[in-house]
Amino acid sequence: MQATTTGASNGISIVEQDMLQVDLVIARRLDSGVPLVGSVSQYIISAGGKRLRPALLLLCCGALGFKGEQRFNMAAVVEFIHTATLLHDDVVDDSALRRGNPTANAKFGNPASVLVGDFLYSRAFQMMVDTHSMRIMAVLANATNIIAEGEVMQLMNMHNAGLDETGYLQVIRSKTAKLFEASARVGAILSDASPALEEACAEYGQALGTAFQVIDDVLDYTGDAAIMGKNLGDDLREGKATLPLIAAMQRGTLRERETIQQAIETGDVTMLDAVIAIVRQTGALDIARHAAQQEAKRAIAAAQRLPDGPHRDQLVQLASQLLDRNH
Repeated sequence: MQATTTGASNGISIVEQDMLQVDLVIARRLDSGVPLVGSVSQYIISAGGKRLRPALLLLCCGALGFKGEQRFNMAAVVEFIHTATLLHDDVVDDSALRRGNPTANAKFGNPASVLVGDFLYSRAFQMMVDTHSMRIMAVLANATNIIAEGEVMQLMNMHNAGLDETGYLQVIRSKTAKLFEASARVGAILSDASPALEEACAEYGQALGTAFQVIDDVLDYTGDAAIMGKNLGDDLREGKATLPLIAAMQRGTLRERETIQQAIETGDVTMLDAVIAIVRQTGALDIARHAAQQEAKRAIAAAQRLPDGPHRDQLVQLASQLLDRNH
């Protein structure tokens, strides 16, 4: 089996060769005596994606001078954990399209997607044990648990038009940013970094992951479906009160607030054009982009506490480029 890395296409060329090694680990560890496990796993991993989490781990290792083989295994572990969450997410959200392709649940069915997601989680934990590091196992086990809590929080808030910015941030810091944070922290632990450098890596990951998700939520109302590889308005259909909608309700007229509230509570995508118009005219997109910009600045400040060098420069550049992403 072969997976396709996208590290270079994301401007993370400094770890391109490392990512190829991660691909070899992924292909080897996806091997299973059960054909469906391999088919579903390979389908979703080969579909592409930004591979930001494993790249983040590798960049932190590079910035801190760690060149051991274990970095490839741990980069594969965080990709497996991420892929498992995608499989489960798409079932929960009843999504039909991801990265421009049918989702695994659309192609193989919900039961196969859930069970192969479980396989990827358990394979990731098998690989963690190989490190013989209780710290790494604790960090990744804790992160996986918090991600699951974030998924449940998001489920509880579906069609909840009363969700505020604090509640929204709690969800995305658990559901999305936590694995970014854990990936960066594991890179520091592998490097036997000082507590101060480990915290700098972890803060970078959390801030980057938060900014990434906020921009993702903005794109659901401004992006190009062909470029994004997913259907516009999916968040609205799923009843997700994301930051653009929260900000629009705070700034809009009574009628505009009622329109957005109804759209969130019903998930009526026929209201998408009206919602987009309100989001734009209230300046909600600028508010959300500003929030992402503040997180990106926090990430850059954290990266600048790491030793000077090309890997640190790449971490700074990655946070800066995040605000320009269109998919």
